[in-house]
Amino acid sequence: MRILLATDGSRSATAALQTAIRLLNPVDRRADLLCVAPRRPSRSHAAGDAYERRIRDEMTRILECAKLALPRDAGVTDLLSEIGSPTGVILKRAKEYDLTVIGAKGRGATNDVGLGPVASRVVEHIPGPVLIARDLRGDGPIRVLIAVDGSTASLDAIQTLTSFVDLNSAEVCLMHVAETPWIELGVGEDWVTYSEEDKENSEVGTLEKELVLEGEGVIEQARDLFRAQRLSITTCLVEGNPANEILSEVERSQCDLVVVGASGARDLKHRILGSVSARVAWDANCSVLIAKGSE
Repeated sequence: MRILLATDGSRSATAALQTAIRLLNPVDRRADLLCVAPRRPSRSHAAGDAYERRIRDEMTRILECAKLALPRDAGVTDLLSEIGSPTGVILKRAKEYDLTVIGAKGRGATNDVGLGPVASRVVEHIPGPVLIARDLRGDGPIRVLIAVDGSTASLDAIQTLTSFVDLNSAEVCLMHVAETPWIELGVGEDWVTYSEEDKENSEVGTLEKELVLEGEGVIEQARDLFRAQRLSITTCLVEGNPANEILSEVERSQCDLVVVGASGARDLKHRILGSVSARVAWDANCSVLIAKGSE
């Protein structure tokens, strides 16, 4: 397993590296540390050379400090530094690795969730799996929430999880959200205000029941992928907005890691509401593992 660990020397980046090493399976783990500095435009060739020398020295210091912050068994093999567009360099390098790890800079000093500009663009454009790593909640067994929707992307996310993450002693929850009808029902109508009888007799109510039954099948399909492993697995089936419900469960269960698949869909619904994976990556107060699919 080849892992690319991106760092800029910040506290969030160091925390991401430490979290990643704790989460990821140590077997056959090879990790490279990468530090990218932006190119500084300069009219003077001499000034440009001086900047490059200084920044390369600084990148070397950052990489050496990052390596020292990790345990000896982290599997770090190479220290990589490059001058250029951080997003562009990470995306280019990521093609050579099985997994890319990035830190998440918060929106402000009082809020440690959110993504910085580089992380958000990497999450959007990277073709392979990416781990947005944040501080773990404690030293006990990790709590993992896996959001499944039956898509190839969500099944790929489970495969990515079992391949990369050390699940020994982990507490795993499979969650499916039966998405309530998002299209407006009519002028002045609100699904929330419908009586139970109205819901039972409506076409949308029938559809909602079918979605719940389908969700039960989705969870069983996902559970089958863990049959060969001795894991503590629970399930959660709820109705509502997928991103909102996933984030609520992350907070309620105090999760350390949430796993989602990203289909790359660009239909009208996703353009209006935004993708579930992007919303979770931004707002979850724990690490997020995203596996990209083709759907």
